[in-house]
Amino acid sequence: MTTNDDDATRDAPERARRGVEILHDPMLNKGTAFTEAERDALGLRGLLPPRAVSPEIQALRVLENYRRKTSDLERYLFLAALQDRNERLFLRTLIDNIESMLGVVYTPTVGEACKLFGHIFSRPRGLYVTARDRGRVREVLANWPRRDVSVIVLTDGERILGLGDLGANGMGIPIGKLNLYSALGGIDPARSLPILLDAGTDNRSLREDPFYLGLDRERLRGDAYDSLVEELMDAIAERFPRALVQFEDFATHNAFALLERYGPSRRVFNDDIQGTAAVTLAAILASSRLSWRRLEDERLLFVGAGGAAGGIARLFVAALERRGVAHHEALARCWLVDSQGLVVSSRAPLPPHKALFAHDHVFLSRLDEIVRALRPTVLVGVSGVAGAFTRTAIEAMAGCHERPLVLALSNPTSSSECTPEDAYRWSSGRAIVATGSPFEPVVLDGVTHVPGQCNNCYVFPGVGLGVVASGAARVTEEMFLAAARALAAKTPDDRLAHGCLFARVAEIRNVSVAIAAAVVRTALEEQLTSESIPDDVEAWLRSRLFSPEYRELA
Repeated sequence: MTTNDDDATRDAPERARRGVEILHDPMLNKGTAFTEAERDALGLRGLLPPRAVSPEIQALRVLENYRRKTSDLERYLFLAALQDRNERLFLRTLIDNIESMLGVVYTPTVGEACKLFGHIFSRPRGLYVTARDRGRVREVLANWPRRDVSVIVLTDGERILGLGDLGANGMGIPIGKLNLYSALGGIDPARSLPILLDAGTDNRSLREDPFYLGLDRERLRGDAYDSLVEELMDAIAERFPRALVQFEDFATHNAFALLERYGPSRRVFNDDIQGTAAVTLAAILASSRLSWRRLEDERLLFVGAGGAAGGIARLFVAALERRGVAHHEALARCWLVDSQGLVVSSRAPLPPHKALFAHDHVFLSRLDEIVRALRPTVLVGVSGVAGAFTRTAIEAMAGCHERPLVLALSNPTSSSECTPEDAYRWSSGRAIVATGSPFEPVVLDGVTHVPGQCNNCYVFPGVGLGVVASGAARVTEEMFLAAARALAAKTPDDRLAHGCLFARVAEIRNVSVAIAAAVVRTALEEQLTSESIPDDVEAWLRSRLFSPEYRELA
């Protein structure tokens, strides 16, 4: 994203570079697309093959080599290598082919890449702040060459997707998220920063792996962990005062604690809690055009009772309250199932995020029994347990409602609570289905069903764009409610005709602008920004999107 900042760190280094220095800077390197004039002016003559080619030919070459790869992991590595050489060509390729490449640069392939991170590591990207850096975190952050950072994605690697504690291997997640911020949200990649907080790992097999690149120690806990995070957050506020910080893939107890600690006063949000909540609420809102249920008629049953479930439930409650439903009545529409079974009040003591949705009811353990007893309209899977949605449970959902909504949201694909094909078959084609990872359309009895991808990539790039553009001091619940409504409104009728709740992945960049506009308007309404913003917010935002087109360097 462009700004009016006169930051000396932005352009002066670029003007000073020549020759191989330019070729080794991925934000400046154009490879064979440098013109004859640029080659002379920048000292590149002889350092490149003699024929200058167009960016279009470069993109075709990339696709030709990409398609030669025989696995998604190989494609991931190929694109990562391209990004290390030529960031603009990488982003242009990703934007132009987002439908086919999204699952390669992010879920589900990024999960496999994280598991193997130490084995496939080639070039550092981002910052590593470790437990050994206590007392000097500011010095570590000062090593980053730019101060005009717009977006930071921060993880400690303890709960990567549905894969658990991957320690320093979790750096693949912030890198992947920020690629989507640029491709789908128009954030300048030079102003993005992935940070891995290495507080150790309790994954013994990782620590024993000679290729593991993180600290060889168990995780910090308690006050020692909290003080390290505090030092990091204070250093970020000092070094990068305008940056939005996205918390990513923290364990549930830390995810809620960090959000509660820093959310009220700083420009932060947790994508696993709030981003997941917004995209799921959007799915529920869009599904009303198929089920003809009002939001007030919905009853949610969550399989999985961690941060994602808590975030979705809280935002759903907030949405109901905005429609006049009393708080206690809204809470009663949300039920949780954890590894033991139905979360009920008689199971006390419970952690706060479970206790809020623990109601008076007989304890039940089998999912199909729970469905028949509670008659939910929406079944939400956030458990990370493959196959958690059993045939009998889906049949029970279809027995209760004509158009049940089945959301199997766990990533990667191997952790999905059920496949769309199973959900359609077990409900005789009546279920409305969305999943966290991409799945192919399903043909059942001659009818084509298209499962929506209920993935945070529909929400966080737009929220980030809106917060950064507006300079909002905080990220609020109202912003995520606005994002959900904006996303649901973007689902076209032709997609709904096949049961799909979301716009095409290829349209996410346009969707992000609509979401960002809703966020900007919310920031204005909540008096969280002093920016002068024109009436045509969407046009203003589009004018500020980062473009991957090459810039003239001579």
